[in-house]
Amino acid sequence: MTTLKSKLQEDLNAAIKGRDELRSSTLRLTLAAITKEEVAGKEKRELSDDEVLKVITKEAKKRREAADAFAQGGRAEQAEREQAEGEVLSAYLPKPLSDDELNAIVAQAVEEAKAAGAEGPRAMGAVMKIVNPKVAGQAEGGRVAAAVKKHLAG
Repeated sequence: MTTLKSKLQEDLNAAIKGRDELRSSTLRLTLAAITKEEVAGKEKRELSDDEVLKVITKEAKKRREAADAFAQGGRAEQAEREQAEGEVLSAYLPKPLSDDELNAIVAQAVEEAKAAGAEGPRAMGAVMKIVNPKVAGQAEGGRVAAAVKKHLAG
């Protein structure tokens, strides 16, 4: 059973052999971020695939934000580079949820929260607790929160 981390490592080796600079530097930085996370606690440990996904998601988000910042600063070349790195990383992430899929999950979570007695604006936290594990890595927090607010405002 191949772990996500070993898949990244294999892809890095292939990218180095193929002289794919963009791919190899992106994967190298991502593996470094994973290693950093592994040694962050009191003891060094292997990250689970879910934890590795969180690191990749965070790295991809950094690339998107940097691409936007460079684009706004008129630095198109750097923006394209960041975007390309983000695309390399997104290949390892689950497919993002469509708005319909996200809304269906949120609607169900709102019902679950209501059944548990959470209603109105105060239900936001309860609903987010139900939704987040179901959409992990497939929808950004801000997008999820907006969908939940919309449903709760109903």
